[in-house]
Amino acid sequence: MTDKLTGAAGREYVAEAIRHALRSGDLVPGQRLVENDLAESYGTTRGAVREALQDLAAEEILEIVPRRGARVRAVSVEEAVQITECRSVLEQLCARKAAVRATAEQRAELERIGADMRRAVADGAWDTYSGLNQRLHELVIEASGQEVARRQLERLNGPMVRFQFRLALRPGRPSQSLPQHLAIIDAVVGGDAPAAARAAEAHLDDVIEQLRSSAAAVPAPAPPRLTG
Repeated sequence: MTDKLTGAAGREYVAEAIRHALRSGDLVPGQRLVENDLAESYGTTRGAVREALQDLAAEEILEIVPRRGARVRAVSVEEAVQITECRSVLEQLCARKAAVRATAEQRAELERIGADMRRAVADGAWDTYSGLNQRLHELVIEASGQEVARRQLERLNGPMVRFQFRLALRPGRPSQSLPQHLAIIDAVVGGDAPAAARAAEAHLDDVIEQLRSSAAAVPAPAPPRLTG
């Protein structure tokens, strides 16, 4: 009998697997998630799946429907815009504080991320760029030392997982967002707090514009399919 992941390890594995399935489009809004199917697909116990689903519901990625189980929560473009407006305020705060508080090691990592982003755009490595984008935002938040903002941003970012991935892969988007990210990096590394806040605000304003402009172009969701 094959051992199954359980406890905290199983819970975290399932939660991350579901996030990945959302980013890749294997899960779609409104799709129902069946504990037995997920446990079999991911090699975990039902208990680990149940706990992961509860965690994702707390993040507002999923919703638990009485007597019907869990399903992927649909997020409208207008809700995504409002979430991004809230993110903008918090990320400006974090960028401002990171410019003052970042360690030498964190500033050096930011510079490496900037160089890697340039290379990823030049090479057309969009998945790599998307990962660097995520790490950049995480590092600025870490460097800020603003734990309350970090917790709030984690909660806000949960429902945005599909929007963020879809926007990151839009044709021409990495080239458009690269200078915005480099402006954040330059300001934080240079210790210019006001410029860091302005760069973060400009970047999130552009994300909001992209969300609104893409609303009419979003295709209808594909029929739900089982995860594998």
